Parts: sequence; C-alpha cells; structure tokens
Amino acid sequence: SVQVYWTTSGATVALASATRVHQSSCVLMMHSASCMRTVASRQAPMAILGARSIKPCFAWPASCTRHARHAPWCMHAAPPESAGHATAATVHIPPSVAPPAHGASHASSPSAPQQQQASGYRLPPKEILDIVDAEPQPGLSYSPDRTRFLQLFRPPALPPIHEMARPELKLAGLRVDPEMFARSKMGHYTGIAVVGADQVVPAPADKCMHITGYPAGAWLNYAAWSPDSTRISFTTRSPGAAGDPPREPLALWVADAATGVARPLLKNLHTVFDDYSWLDDHHIVACVVPAGVTAASAPQRPPQPPGPRIQDNSTGRKSQNRTYPDLLKDEHDVALFEHYGLSEIVVVDVRDGSVRRIAPKRMYSEVDVSPDGRYLLVSWLERPYSFNVPCGRFPKRVQLWRADGSLVREMAALPLAEDIPIAFNSTRKGPRGIDWRTDKPCELYWVEAQDGGDPAVEVSPRDIVYTLCADAASAAAAAAGGGDGNGGAGVAPRVLATTDLRCGGVAWGDDDLAILYESWWKTRRSVWWLISPGKEGANPGRELLYDRNYEDVYTDPGSPLSRRTEWGTYVLAKVDGKRQLLMEGTGATPEGNRPFLDLLDLGSRATTRLWQSSSPFYEQPGSIMNDLDHTKPVALEGLQLLLTRESAKDPPQSYIVTLTDGGKSLTERQVTNYPHPYPTLRDMQREVLRYPRNDGVMLTATLYTPPGYDAARDGPLPCVFWAYPREFKSKDAAGQMRRSPHQFTSIGSTSPTLWVARGYAVLDGPTLPIVAEGQEEPNDTFLEQLTAGAQACVDECVRRGIVDPKRVSVGGHSYGAFMAANLVTHAPGTFACGIARTGAFNRTLTPFGFQNEERTLWQAADVYARMSPFMSADKVTRPLLLIHGEDDNNPGTFPLQSERYYHALKGHGATCRLVLLPHESHGYRARESIMHTLYEMDQWVEKYAGFGRTDPDYHVDSGDEGGSA
Repeated sequence: SVQVYWTTSGATVALASATRVHQSSCVLMMHSASCMRTVASRQAPMAILGARSIKPCFAWPASCTRHARHAPWCMHAAPPESAGHATAATVHIPPSVAPPAHGASHASSPSAPQQQQASGYRLPPKEILDIVDAEPQPGLSYSPDRTRFLQLFRPPALPPIHEMARPELKLAGLRVDPEMFARSKMGHYTGIAVVGADQVVPAPADKCMHITGYPAGAWLNYAAWSPDSTRISFTTRSPGAAGDPPREPLALWVADAATGVARPLLKNLHTVFDDYSWLDDHHIVACVVPAGVTAASAPQRPPQPPGPRIQDNSTGRKSQNRTYPDLLKDEHDVALFEHYGLSEIVVVDVRDGSVRRIAPKRMYSEVDVSPDGRYLLVSWLERPYSFNVPCGRFPKRVQLWRADGSLVREMAALPLAEDIPIAFNSTRKGPRGIDWRTDKPCELYWVEAQDGGDPAVEVSPRDIVYTLCADAASAAAAAAGGGDGNGGAGVAPRVLATTDLRCGGVAWGDDDLAILYESWWKTRRSVWWLISPGKEGANPGRELLYDRNYEDVYTDPGSPLSRRTEWGTYVLAKVDGKRQLLMEGTGATPEGNRPFLDLLDLGSRATTRLWQSSSPFYEQPGSIMNDLDHTKPVALEGLQLLLTRESAKDPPQSYIVTLTDGGKSLTERQVTNYPHPYPTLRDMQREVLRYPRNDGVMLTATLYTPPGYDAARDGPLPCVFWAYPREFKSKDAAGQMRRSPHQFTSIGSTSPTLWVARGYAVLDGPTLPIVAEGQEEPNDTFLEQLTAGAQACVDECVRRGIVDPKRVSVGGHSYGAFMAANLVTHAPGTFACGIARTGAFNRTLTPFGFQNEERTLWQAADVYARMSPFMSADKVTRPLLLIHGEDDNNPGTFPLQSERYYHALKGHGATCRLVLLPHESHGYRARESIMHTLYEMDQWVEKYAGFGRTDPDYHVDSGDEGGSA
C-alpha cells in the first residue's frame, strides 16, 4: 500500500521510519517504443503523425530513424501528460459536473473518496474515476505502400500494481526485467488487425482482419511492417498472471498481411538496449539472448561482502556530473549488467524461419541498418564501466559491417565519458551521431567536436561534419584484408561541412541540396545553411538560409516537409524538381497559433502561403501522401497531405486533403471518426487569457470552467493552478503567445483539468517565464519573477469574477512541484494550499546544475540556497501535499527529496502530508497509484481550498507502516 505521512500544524505527531531524427523526422512517435513504434497513450483521441517535417534535433536516439524507416505513417493518441510539464499541449477534459450554486451549502455533496478493498489504496470521486477509466481508442500504423493500416488495440484499463511490482533491476541507468531480458514495465497492445486504407478509423469489426496464430491472451509489442508491406512483425510475451505461462524473453512473430496468420520466428529476443529491424523484404536482424543464459543463471550476490566499496580519484581528474539514478554500485551490479546486457546478433529469414548467427556475444547497444539493407552500423559497450555515470557514457565501440557480419571498418572507439562539462552545448569527445545519410543507399555521416566537447573553449570551427561511403570502405577492406579486416580504415572520410556553433545535424535532400543546422544555447541562436553535398570540397555551395533567435516563435519560418525514398527513408521534399521546399509551421501570432503550409523558393527566399488554419478550427498539415513513386518529384498540383483538424469542442480527426490550383482549392477524405471521449463535457468552457506581469511581460493562461457556469450567476469558484516555469533570454520572447483557443482539450490520467468535473475552475499551464537578458542569469531573480507571474494570473481571474482569491490551490509535477513549494512558501497570500508531485526541494542535493542552471553550487551558493524550498521550511504557513514515486528514475528528483522536505516541514509544525507510491517512477502508471494520487489531490484541495467535500477519515492514517494520525 502507499505510505502516507500526515502532520497537522501545531500538533505533536510521532513518525515511524518507514523518468535524430531531424533528417527522418517521422520519429516523433518513437520515444515509447516498448509498446509499439508509436506513443501508446490511453485516452486522448488519435492523431496521425508521420514523416511530416524536418527539424534539427539534438537528443533523440539515432536508432529511432531505423525503426521508422519502413512504417512512418503512424496514427496514435496524443502523448500523455509529460512527467515534467503541464502545457497547453497536454490539457485534458472531465465529465460534466455543475459547480454548486453560489452560496449553496456544500455539505450535501456526495462524499468524494471510496475505500478500495483493504489495501490502503483509495479511489477518487466517481466524476474523476469515470474519466480515467474511459476505454482508450485504438492506434493506427499505415503500411509503407499505404494500401492498408494496422489497427492496434490497447488494454481497456491502466496496468495493475502487481504488474509494476514485478522484479526489476536498476543497472547503469537502465531498468531491466530479469525474466524477459528487456526494459521493465513496458506497455503493450492486446491485439492487431489489418484494415484497408479506404476505411475510417475505428474500422467496423467486419472490416478488420485480426492477426491470429499467436498464443491467446499474449501481450504484443514492437509491431512493424516489412518494407514491401506484405508482412507484419511483432513480439509476444506472457502476461505472467496466475495460470499464464512464465515470463521469458520476448518472442518474435511474423504475420502474412494478406491472411493475418502469424507464425513464430525467434523465442529469445534481447531488448535491453534495442529491439529488431527489417534488413530487407525477407530478412530481420535482431539481438538474441545467448544460449544457456537465463534469469536462473544470473550471478548471485555473495552472502557476505567481499570488501568495502571504494571509489578513487587519486589522479585529481575533474569530473562534474548531474545527479543520475540507478547507477552501478558494486562489482555484483557489474556482473548483473553484463549478464543481462550480453547478446548475439542474428539474421532471420522470414520465409522459412532459418536463423543465422553473424556476431559473437557482446554488450550490443545498437544495430542500425543502412537504407539499402547491405550494411550494418553496430555499437557495443566495453569496460571499464563507471559508478558515476549511466551506460550511455560508458566506453563504446562502433563498427561498420557488411550485412553478413564481416568487418569493413571501425568507426569509433569512444573512451569513458565522465568528464563532459555540465554546461549546455557540451558534448562527448570523438565521433558523435554516427548515422546513415537518408538520401544515399549506404553512406555514413557524423560530427566531431573540435573544442573537446567544451563550449567554454573558443575555437573555429567548433564542429566538423564527415561522410564516408560504405561501398568505398568495403572495397578497400576487401582489397587490403581479404574482406574481413579493418582495411576500410584506409579510406579517408570526407570533410563535408564545418560549423562555428554546435552542429545539430543535417537534413538530407539529394546531391544538390541539404540543410545543415547549428545552434547555441546561451544566445538562443539557430542557423540553417544550404549546402550541395554532391559538389567537391568542404561546405560545398554553402548559403545562409536562416540566422535567428529560436525563442522568437512569431518569426519561425516552419520546418521542411519530407518525402519517401526508394529505400523507405525520408529526404527533403523538393517541389516539382526545383529548389523549392514545403514549409509547415505552428504559425504563432499574438492572437494564437494558426498552423500554415508555405512554398519556399530557395533561390529568391520568397515564400508563398499555400494554406493556413482558420477559426473555429485548429488544423495541422502532416505527411505527404502521394510520394510513393520515388522517380517522380513531388508535384504542387494535386499534392496530398495528412491533415489533423480539431476544435475547442471536437477531438482531433485526420483527413487526407488534396491541394489544387496552388492551394486555392482543397478536397478532403476523412480518415478517422473518433467519438468525443467525454460528450457531457463537450460544452466545457475554455478561454485563453492574456495579461501583463508587473514588469510588463505579457503572460498567457488557459482557464477552464464547468459547462453551464456563469460567473455573474454562480459567483467565483475555487481554482486549481497548475504550472511549470520556463527560462527565456528576452522579455519579448517570454511574452509571446504559444497556444490556440481552438485546440481540443484531452485528458490524461493525472491532469489537473480533471477538477473541472468537480466544479472547479482550472488554470492549466499559465506561463511563468523566468527572464534573463544579456549576461544575466535567470535564477538570480527566480523567486521574484515566479511570484509576480503567479500573482498576475490569479489577480486576472479574480478581476473577472471567476476565481475566489481565498480558494486557490497551486500544484505541479517535477520542476512544477519545485515551483509549487516555492509559491506556497513565498506567496502565502495568493495560494491557500499546495500539491507538489515528484519534485526536488533541496538544490544542494543537485550541486552540479539542475533544470537550466549551468552554475555549480560552489559558483552560486546563495542562488541554490535561496531557490530551495527546503531552506525555507520554517516559513511555510500553508498546507502542502507531497507525492513521490518510490522508484523515481529522473535525475535530481530522488524520493529522498520529498522525504527530507517533509521532515523539515513537520519539524517546524507545518501542515503537510507525504504520500510515497510503491514501484512508481517519475510518472505514475499503475491504476492503484494513479487513483490514489487523484484521491489525495482531491481531498487536499477540497479540505483547504475547495467545497469541503472531504472523507470523514481522511485525516486518519489508514494503517500504512510508518504512518501517523
């Protein structure tokens, strides 16, 4: 059960001890690949995301592109509420509950919580419960030839706590399921159906051909189309419940897309680091668990320690790192890391199921297939490991192989990277971002820093971009070493381009056109260069395209759309074979976002507006859909695009639209027809507010009120204020409008907007900019700007007669929790109580930087101390609820942060409560955990800033070990 700690102000209470993609851009959905190569959010209406546009990206894993190569058009639910953010993009909707009439008694309102069994977990009010338990819509993935799609069925309920409680190893920054040799706590699908592309989603049952042949009740992951659209691959695993087969490594299956019948290929897939990839139409390359390696054969911890744990820095080397979770702790952890990390690489022929081993056991972290399927870029980890950084910084070897496993050339042998500077724009020494050019069958490119990865070093150029043709290296290797040596190293890579800022990658088009990206954090500067890769020399045909401040959204030109190649990769979509690009953007304006589609002439730099979203809809252009014939250029006349359309009252639906007459005429075919997820709230009121801060910075907030609410008739409401502060380099950028009044509001399982269903006003995502212009540091005035922004927002809502100034609660998650604790401390006249979920409150425990703070504790001790709510625990006079996942995996937000802060508050007699959620990480997943979190939040705001509809026993501990009354 959850651990609950409670203390009431002034009482004496005993307390027991007790979280690349710019060139292939279709990878927006890849982050949660454990469930599918799409985001598997549960409830929000679906939206198509595909190979939309090409943007510089600095942090996404290179493996994403490979996964997306042959199945980029994926329709999926909007991502769940970000673990650390509460923005307009993740707002949500509850069912209709009219607020009590102004002046009416609240005593007759139904009791909110309900006891759930005898476990200690509780349920929130039915109004909230029904929303969170709403059945999710299916996901969708188009075939590469776009004649069919997969309809992917999600579980009808959130995962139970016993699923989250399964064995889990925390090793080198990874969380591993020891039974499955996979990442732990993966989501899943319950079924897959093949549907004709002429159907509207969700397709009727008689139009769905369900995949069959795999074990009944199995959980499905990693679904992917073959390049030729004739087969569907996926993995299965046992749910592991009573009576189910035992958990084992994932099994790989393949189904015939014409019949839907599936058959097994592999039983022992290894997915700790990577999953699998289609090599060509008939072969899959995958990592497998070596024979004889099982969970039962894992190293056992010695009955007594072999000696003390010792770390040594006798060389005096400087190594500053942020606070990482789940690091290796001792040699036993090292042994476990290698036991569960070792794999072999095999190639499977899907026609007959034959398996060919092409590489010995190693700690393979990535296998990346060339666009033409003839080469592999293979990476693996090597000793010495580290007790100070996660495995992403361990020594790594990267090699170029032929598809049969023979070596062509070693690309990199990267040493342990414990000394990367903590400043932004820092990077690892040596080759980074080694990847395949998407416009070539088998050419690699990568970037190498010339400043040692340290942005404080002044040097020109700062980065160099190299390319290398795999065919040339292979021929050299064959000539030098019989085809299986490192002879390919004799081919010198080409210097393609240089940058004076940090290189963010290349968007490939063809030999005539590519876009080179560079940027710099401290100045928020972004530079785009046009280059002609087919010409000789460095920086061939280099021309400046844009040099701008990327914080200025009003001048954002958008991002170029991409098109499909013969290999299934994505390149810049040149229009009519000319140096013209299609640019799509959010279209930010002072009145709100109006997404657009422009035609950009790269010669004259002139843009022609082809289309723009208009009121009362919010529409977004997406993937080009009529580019299947790679021999033909993308034509402006008859251009087909995916378009997503939504409104404030209607959920997103997707359409295929055809533009004619230069965009003046548009025809459309509907692709999805999802029902409104919460029809009783279709008339929920949503308003985007604009108001000034006391220093003139314009701020924005989205205000939600219940259906039928009238301020003049019903009077002011209690309010939930939920936010996440952000840093800016200019007041102008901080004050820009970044949302639309016409966007639909979908609801996530822990969204603050749920409280509209309880009759509250909700302020979700009010902007709280922390501005530092020139050489100033934003955190030097963090508290002043934070409190001023919050006060301005509340004052505006009070001025409108909508919010009761005495009943405003403040809350946030992660850095938003840090914000909430600070506002409860330093703005007690503005907020009646606070909720801080999974936050960090003592910045001395994150001494080498946090969030966007680059200075260390020793460089800015006063700032660290002043910003820390922990240091002001003696000043807290408002009730504060702390909630934290016991297994938080986010850097800097260890559960200790909430535990120590609670003890500090309790020690000074503050009214506070601490709830620790077993087996939960930075974002909560188990149904029991989510429901109990909502129960706690509801009771807290009801008791201290609401209608008073509290459960009679809320203040009494429910029997948790370590709790107190």
